[in-house]
Amino acid sequence: MIADVDAPSILTAATVGATFGYGLIWFILLLTVPLFLIQEASGRIGIATGKGLGEVIRTSYSKRLAVLASVPMATVDVVSYVAEYTGIAVGMGLVGIPPIVSMPVAYVAHIAVIRRRRSVSIQKILLVISTVLIISYAGSLFARGVSSSSILYFSTQPNYLFLLAASAGAVVMPFMLFYQASATAEKGGVKVWAMRTETLVGALASEIGMVVIVMATSGMNSSLNFADPKTLALALSSVAGRYAPYLFAVGLVAAAFLALVVISLASSWAVVEAMGWQDNRFFWVYVAESLPAVAIPIFYPDPLALVLNLMVVFVFILVGPGILMGKLTSDTKIMGKYVSSTRWKAAYWLSLASVLAFGIVAVVAAL
Repeated sequence: MIADVDAPSILTAATVGATFGYGLIWFILLLTVPLFLIQEASGRIGIATGKGLGEVIRTSYSKRLAVLASVPMATVDVVSYVAEYTGIAVGMGLVGIPPIVSMPVAYVAHIAVIRRRRSVSIQKILLVISTVLIISYAGSLFARGVSSSSILYFSTQPNYLFLLAASAGAVVMPFMLFYQASATAEKGGVKVWAMRTETLVGALASEIGMVVIVMATSGMNSSLNFADPKTLALALSSVAGRYAPYLFAVGLVAAAFLALVVISLASSWAVVEAMGWQDNRFFWVYVAESLPAVAIPIFYPDPLALVLNLMVVFVFILVGPGILMGKLTSDTKIMGKYVSSTRWKAAYWLSLASVLAFGIVAVVAAL
């Protein structure tokens, strides 16, 4: 849940709050439904098969299909890495460190964590820091007070439709699908009701976290143009004073690193599993996928704009893994007694289609 509220998600929620106040809270809360249903399908695959998504595809279908499936998986990895490294670039930029310096440093640090297999101990530290940032937003909201603004706002403005799609991409993160299946399978012996309960609690908690950020940043921007990161950091002034940019920067970097570790431990493995490669190739797959993520933020002039654009891209990237999971959970030979019921399938496909629809609307509006 905390990894799902990563740096791009925080930046998206902060931009939503600063631009439209409480107006999109209704939509963020509504996204709990597709978030739960899509993550639930991933967890149920882990329970039914005891395998990650990549291995399930490779052992259940043809080798050719497994190779084809590895393409959208690798695409998810690359775009996810770009989003997280850009989040780090935004955070480091707040304290005056340019991407040309911060990106290579972040890359070396991340490589070292994965290479030395120190991810578990690092995760604990990053979890604490990321949680502190969310608590700081809650404290800021408490200090400022809740306004009487309506949480229902509708508009056909391009920026409004764009942030709808960006919010959808920031909530239903594609890499979390791979993590959910693998993590559930690794636990072993998990009951469906327990997995569903955990997934629902996680979905609600992550969306409440997003809502808190939206509410805390409300009023930070006086125009419909997107605010810059320094303006977004002002939302933490009531709890951190003049150190608000530093708190925001540290929180963003920690949240991005936490998500990077989760991606490394999940979606990159899915590619290796789908291809049927030996486990020791995982590290080199990770290295290859990460290189574009280091280069792009260095040359892109506006990191925050890049983050928001990538969140819209996530909506479309979700389609590939989403369709694969829908087919897997509907296959009785693979799922056995855990196969989706007719009603559950209808809810799943409707949720996936709804998320995609927001992305299409945003693109059409932009054109």
